[in-house]
Amino acid sequence: MNKKSLRKGFTTGACAAAAAKAAAVAYVTGELPGEIDIPMPAGGRATFNLLNVKKTGDKARASVIKDAGDDPDITNGMEIIAEVTQNTKEGLSFVAGEGVGTVTKNGLSMPPGEPAINPGPRKMMSDAVREVTDLPLKLTLSIPGGERVAQNTFNPRLGIIGGLSVLGTTGIVRPYSHEAITASLACSLDVAIATGSEIIVLTAGNIGTSAAKGIGVNEEIIVEVGNEWGFMLDMAKEKGIKKIVIAGHPGKLAKLAAGEFDTHSSRSKSAIPFVNETMNKYSGLSFENANTVEEIIESLSGDMKKKGASHLAALIANAVSGKCGADVTVHLVNMAGEITGSSGSNNA
Repeated sequence: MNKKSLRKGFTTGACAAAAAKAAAVAYVTGELPGEIDIPMPAGGRATFNLLNVKKTGDKARASVIKDAGDDPDITNGMEIIAEVTQNTKEGLSFVAGEGVGTVTKNGLSMPPGEPAINPGPRKMMSDAVREVTDLPLKLTLSIPGGERVAQNTFNPRLGIIGGLSVLGTTGIVRPYSHEAITASLACSLDVAIATGSEIIVLTAGNIGTSAAKGIGVNEEIIVEVGNEWGFMLDMAKEKGIKKIVIAGHPGKLAKLAAGEFDTHSSRSKSAIPFVNETMNKYSGLSFENANTVEEIIESLSGDMKKKGASHLAALIANAVSGKCGADVTVHLVNMAGEITGSSGSNNA
């Protein structure tokens, strides 16, 4: 499929705003609309088909099926339900219903105890509802199945329990955009900073995370970066982080030493030639027939294996330090979860 022809969709926040406005219409007027339009943050308006609108007694509810367009969004096709009732205090208040998470840790955009509904979607919902009424209302959002789906998101690591987050700054989902990934990574970094630790631990994924936990690192200061090293290191510099520990497989992390800070295989070169040349200069041996970076390191014998891996770790640490200005420690971890070489002195 041509990327230019991919169909855009709507964020959970936009769907929630549409459902909230429709529920407000039903609550105030008794009308049960089949579709609703809302203002969008960047200007213009969007129209949503409504799945179910009803008023019962002193409450009304409406729902929208999320359409994320051609983006492989984990919440695509889920029902977003908004229910409104009279508020006991002024303004519009938000409540987490079934499948919507609750914040439990500091460092996120909402304080502990609040529904995991970000400021952007809250404003979208408020703007949409206020087109209907200025009455004080309590708005309960629900996403059936959200608690199950949330287990496959960043939420458990971020300390968001009970369901999904309601996200989206623009209201629009752009297919295959990195926006959702980088937003979650930024939240993860904020949560780690909020612990008060002077050291932040960055890993490439499960291998590095398991190794970090194995040496006693507090899980709350670990951020799994995946391939977004450039973004994360820029964020670390912006937030003034002075000490960083990195743990991960050398096949991924060696790319950083080679100047590749987006380590996705489709957007970066293989680290094998760089590591081959580096280890050749360090040991005097040739590794031209090696198929993986780990194979190069494992082919070294005796003390040279640890020294060679530690030399590579030092090159990675220097590259990362040059990128973000922090004091950097690197632990290289093989597929068996063993630390094969390290450089630096930070203790997380």
